[in-house]
Amino acid sequence: MNTFQLMCFLEVAENLSFARAAEHLHVTQPAVTQQIQTLEEELGTKLFVRTTRSVRLTDEGKIFINDAQSILTITDRAKKRFEGDTDKESLFFSVGSGNYACLFIMARVLDELRREHTRLHPRLRVLPNSLIFRMLEEGDLDAAVVFKEHNFRNDSISYRELTRTPIVCICQENHPFAELSSVGFDDIKRENLVALIPQRASKSLLEVQGRLIGEKMPEELYFCESPEEVVTLVMAGFGVALLPEVCIPRAVPVKRIALEEGGHFASFGVYLRRGDYSNELFRSFVRKMQPEFEKYGAC
Repeated sequence: MNTFQLMCFLEVAENLSFARAAEHLHVTQPAVTQQIQTLEEELGTKLFVRTTRSVRLTDEGKIFINDAQSILTITDRAKKRFEGDTDKESLFFSVGSGNYACLFIMARVLDELRREHTRLHPRLRVLPNSLIFRMLEEGDLDAAVVFKEHNFRNDSISYRELTRTPIVCICQENHPFAELSSVGFDDIKRENLVALIPQRASKSLLEVQGRLIGEKMPEELYFCESPEEVVTLVMAGFGVALLPEVCIPRAVPVKRIALEEGGHFASFGVYLRRGDYSNELFRSFVRKMQPEFEKYGAC
């Protein structure tokens, strides 16, 4: 099925004449007849009843009119979308991240870039790290804003750290921990724990979670697939949690408490293909991201 066949069909349906349809389309009548016959063979049904004196639509032909019009409308719209000055084409920029909190932090940066690049068309994806790195390698993402992945090795992709964000304990605002300036692991061990599944946690978070999970009974543990789920269960009072500061939206009503045993940080930054650092948009993106994420470098 092609657009010319559909145009022939609609002209014949409107005029109920193969001759007039051919005249309007500036082709021969046999050409119109051939197109209609080919279309009918493909659809497996007759669209017209034709005699020496008249042409009329079959019931199937009447039904097909809407389909033919819709297909031609969509085709025409698709063509027009890519017509015009190539200088006005969208500037696509695809960014992958491991959680939504980081996307919210990114909003101010994207606003500034939008003002500098009027054709900027961002595509934002929240994905597991394993998929983010594969898409970055294959060129389906331009940048990955994630925790440093120590097991990731690719000479064509480099990492720029934006911040070393502390891992903190979070709890409800009315929890006994909320009155403390810091909390120790022995205190946390006595609480139900809401934890990220290992596949979604950074290496640094896995290390501190591991000190607590091993001593927990199943009923004292709540595993989640995203930081957003962790924060939600903590807000609902199911337990306390450990998360990197950068994963916790500033506006959510939870209490953030430093760990007594300091030194628990996670490196968070941007992965780009090495050749892309010569791209002015990408350089600007990394440069503007730094001050936004440095705010999450201290508890």
